Amino acid sequence: MTSLKLYTAIYVVLFVIATAQVAVERAGFLDSMYWTAFVAILVLSTVKALFVVGYYQHLKYEPRAVTLVVLAGLVGALALTFAAAYSII
Repeated sequence: MTSLKLYTAIYVVLFVIATAQVAVERAGFLDSMYWTAFVAILVLSTVKALFVVGYYQHLKYEPRAVTLVVLAGLVGALALTFAAAYSII
C-alpha cells in the first residue's frame, strides 16, 4: 500500500525544485553566469527525474537491470543536452 504522506512529501520536494529552477532562470543567471546556471538547472532536473522514476514509476522496487537500463537512457539524454548546449555557443 502506498503512503499518501510519502507521495505528498515527494510532490512538495518536486515543487520546490521546480521553483528553484524557475528562480535561477528569472534571476538572470542564464545571461550573466551561463554555465553555472546551466549546471544548477541540470543538477536540479536530474534530482527531479530520480524522484519521479524512483517513486512515481516505482523503479525503486524493480530489479537492478531495469534500473540500469533507465540510467543508460538518462546518461544518453544528458549527453545530448550537453551537445545541444555546446552547439549553441
